[in-house]
Amino acid sequence: MEYARLGADGPLVSRVGFGCEPLGGTDWGAVDARQAEAAVRRALELGVTLFDTADAYGLGRSEEALSAALAERRHDAVIVSKFGIAWEHAGDGRARTWKDASPARVTAALEASLRRLRVDRIPVYLVHWPDGATPVEATMEALARQVEGGKVGWVGLSNFAAPEVRRAHAAFPLAAVECEYGLLAREAEAELLPACAELGVGVLAYGALAQGLLTGKYRADARFGADDRRHRLPRFQGEALSRGLETADRLAEAGAAVGATPAQLALRWALEGPAVAAVIAGAKTPAQAEANAAAAGLALPPGLERPPELVPSAAPPPRAP
Repeated sequence: MEYARLGADGPLVSRVGFGCEPLGGTDWGAVDARQAEAAVRRALELGVTLFDTADAYGLGRSEEALSAALAERRHDAVIVSKFGIAWEHAGDGRARTWKDASPARVTAALEASLRRLRVDRIPVYLVHWPDGATPVEATMEALARQVEGGKVGWVGLSNFAAPEVRRAHAAFPLAAVECEYGLLAREAEAELLPACAELGVGVLAYGALAQGLLTGKYRADARFGADDRRHRLPRFQGEALSRGLETADRLAEAGAAVGATPAQLALRWALEGPAVAAVIAGAKTPAQAEANAAAAGLALPPGLERPPELVPSAAPPPRAP
């Protein structure tokens, strides 16, 4: 495993992180809860220390499942959780959700996440989304109070644009910025990644596998059930799907020469982006966790290499957990 530090003085984390959204049990098709929790434990055994969740994933179920899977080792992990989506349950068993990054929401959401995760302090706490109404400075002021109070270690943003990242960092130092980034989602290269590199903020890249499209498992006739968000994503339709499948085929061809899967090369490519500290990849089974972790240490084959100036230097590994 490789490790990198988040921000100037943030925690040292594994460069392959475990995405915990499937632990919430919604939006990704059938999930065997026991297999998903076993995947968490296998990732730990392989040196993965970064586990990314959010209060909105399964409306709290992801945080609870992560805590149960980590068990007594939950204090060894660098848990990243997020707030910024509020919800209320409807009578039909569903919930109405809306974005809320207000100072009041910081306090309420944090206390609930601490209880679900069964910890006294969340190592890294991110604002999940801007809400379009709350000035980012107000949110950062509220988060700063939680850091000073010892309930949060470091703070960051998720899904924010470069100008808001700069404003937030000026108000209170950010350790991390989470964004979608990969071969099929390169918009962050224009402004966000350069801004994070300039500010010394670590980027957590999600979506490097394009919701599974770059794993090589799917073809043009792939179909998803109503319980799987991919049935409605533009990426899995029409011309976008064709482009994605072509990219997956190119990764498969390149990977065959070096003994790597398309998914591993897609993760490795994103890892070598400017300012990228870690990639976040979900896993439903121990085998998937093993495959994701193997992206660490890979060298990109000819045709996929990144320019040397874009490859971040690796931090020394921490003591074994």
